Amino acid sequence: MEGEDLVHLITRLTLQLGIILVAAKIAGEVSVRYLRIPPVLGELGAGVIIGPFALGGIAFLGIDPIFAEATHIISVDTPGISTELWFVAQIASIVLLFAVGMETDLKQFVRFAVPASAVALGGVALPFALGTGATVWFGYAEHWTDPTALFMGSVMTATSVGITARVLRDLGRMGGPEGVTIIGAAVVDDVLGILILAVVVAMAETGAVAVGELGVIAVKAIGVWIGLTASVLLLSGWISKTLGWFRDPGAPLALALGLALLGAGLAETFGLAMIIGAYSVGLGLAQTPLASNIHERLMGVYQFVVPVFFVVMGMLFDLTQLSGVLGFGLTLSALAVVSKILGAGGPALTVGFNRRGAWRVGLGMLPRGEVALIIAGIGLSRGVIGHDLFGVALMMTMVTTVVAPVLLVSAFRSGRTGRRNPLVDEGDDDTRQPLPGVEMMQNVSRERGRPSRPIEPTQLD
Repeated sequence: MEGEDLVHLITRLTLQLGIILVAAKIAGEVSVRYLRIPPVLGELGAGVIIGPFALGGIAFLGIDPIFAEATHIISVDTPGISTELWFVAQIASIVLLFAVGMETDLKQFVRFAVPASAVALGGVALPFALGTGATVWFGYAEHWTDPTALFMGSVMTATSVGITARVLRDLGRMGGPEGVTIIGAAVVDDVLGILILAVVVAMAETGAVAVGELGVIAVKAIGVWIGLTASVLLLSGWISKTLGWFRDPGAPLALALGLALLGAGLAETFGLAMIIGAYSVGLGLAQTPLASNIHERLMGVYQFVVPVFFVVMGMLFDLTQLSGVLGFGLTLSALAVVSKILGAGGPALTVGFNRRGAWRVGLGMLPRGEVALIIAGIGLSRGVIGHDLFGVALMMTMVTTVVAPVLLVSAFRSGRTGRRNPLVDEGDDDTRQPLPGVEMMQNVSRERGRPSRPIEPTQLD
């Protein structure tokens, strides 16, 4: 009986992945060819359409719904995606951030470390304050220190680096000042978010939190992040020689992905998000002589698994949860947009960016994505928030996730610099080949006899 259940589980997951990949590529093609938008938006939309709360939850011709099943992702039995599919999506997010790390210019990363920290601080403080205040204002919490209010504030602080990173990659802007600052700020944002979440969870369970415990959490989180990144950088030469020792042409990529998984697991073990560990490993390996070879082979894996992540993110949106809290949901969504643009973009103005660059940075920090969903799920599972506020968090996540890529594409259409005093080597253009989505957009324009719109990398003024 157990063997039959296992076969059924594997068969179901295989069918789900097949449907997801087909839907992702069709939606991506439509987005690029006809809508002239990044394929990531099509993938998110495909997830909403085929998800358990739409077509995926309907039985056809006596066949059970393909995606509607009980899940323990948020520690409660609710209709949704399976735990197995969620696991595949998390592996996909690790591959995504590993690729992003390999495309990050280390010199640029170090140069913009201070701006990134300033952006992260502002991008956490203002959203947290507005989210907490709005929850009290609408009567869902009695006071500012109510765990419910603090939890909604925590959800507002999240930044989904995966979604922004995908858009920046599609646009070829990952290596520019704005791209490096956004990614660095998102890493710092994750550390700060962990501290806030730890405090809120402790207050919800005990009513108080010790300052000493908070200090231990902070030191551990920051220390692990810096230590992991520094270790990979220091060992990059030895790692390169070791990977180059293998005669199997596929060995370097397999071993590099293995290191990314190890880094992700290590980061999660010490309280950081897995994607931060994968990014740190990618950043370190980017400095090795084998980087270009690994990156080229990595793109095949990337095209297979990463769309799964974005489709699954789309599947988590359940609009039926918004009944009765639509007003609060719309208000919180608007505050989520404004707070990140002002909170992250404002400090960017003080650290060398002009208004154009600050606007890009603020937009890059806008999407909440899976990070907000995970935080909201913790609050729901612990009884701090109910299904109504969980629905509000989903709405806010959906709005910021969809709005950010659209505005980012528009913000980067101009090739002009986002820095007040750009240095000679501060190019926005990415030296790597653009993703197929960008190439398709360029090809479609050429086929129609007109120049492509300036979505491709361009030189700064």
